[in-house]
Amino acid sequence: MSENFPTLRLHARRGDVVARDGVVVSFFIPYDHSIVAQACWRALQTYLRATPPQSLNWYGADDGDVLELDEDGWEVIRKRMVDRPSRLAWHVELSDLPGGTGGYQFEYHSNRIERPLCVGSNTAMSFTFPTEYLLEHGPQRMRDLVLELARELPFHFGYASFGLASREGSWTAGDWKVLEKYSVRYLGVDLPAVAGLGSVIGLHSLGAHWLTFLGSPLLERMGGTEALRQALPFPEVSLLPMEQERLLVTLSEWPTAIDIEQEPIPPQYRALACFLKPFMYAPVDADDGIANYLDRWRRRLCP
Repeated sequence: MSENFPTLRLHARRGDVVARDGVVVSFFIPYDHSIVAQACWRALQTYLRATPPQSLNWYGADDGDVLELDEDGWEVIRKRMVDRPSRLAWHVELSDLPGGTGGYQFEYHSNRIERPLCVGSNTAMSFTFPTEYLLEHGPQRMRDLVLELARELPFHFGYASFGLASREGSWTAGDWKVLEKYSVRYLGVDLPAVAGLGSVIGLHSLGAHWLTFLGSPLLERMGGTEALRQALPFPEVSLLPMEQERLLVTLSEWPTAIDIEQEPIPPQYRALACFLKPFMYAPVDADDGIANYLDRWRRRLCP
């Protein structure tokens, strides 16, 4: 993969940009807020140190308003993420622009485990970067930063991918004709939906990505690192064991949009997608159009 990334923009009806090309990083953690809050807060600090000053300027208030992220705002966010142990759910949305999206966004969603559907799948968080950040710093620095974020988190699944960076999955408000055009051509573009998936993903995966993180107990169900090694005999692939029985699978030097007008699907991407297929999350509501659209999209590399 070279540095030739497409410029992608989704606009709402009134013309606002609701999604743009960038790098999407998401983690799914099988523990609730009381256990992982400190680790997630440290990961946010790592993101802030790595991004330009004032990359995050706005936050979502409890009443649904969007407020300026000044010193008082940061204290609100700190209390929301680190304190409030008695709540049933914790949600933090930070963005560069009031409605997004200049490319920098952060989301944290944690739900107390109370329903069988939520067992093992109740905390999710994501970080996004504009494509310009990747081009400026290069893929190795990007990979090192994502790995630094991941080290803090007891995830069972996570990934980093070229994708449509949007605030709270607001790519769904964009022009669907443009989205379909992108979908037909660019098979490597991630459509993030971390807020909705965090409480339902269970101990499942979401398919193959540039960087794919696997942790306990998902990795053990797959047969461990050796099973991945046998399934991915490609020179472009690297497997990096991490502490606490976790694994990082890197599929290529650069993230890729997989522009099928210019190149076929890289075989290592298809191989990992097919390997993960038996372990992938599938929606249970047949009438949920967005969820089923996303499910088909996640399975595009290995139908």
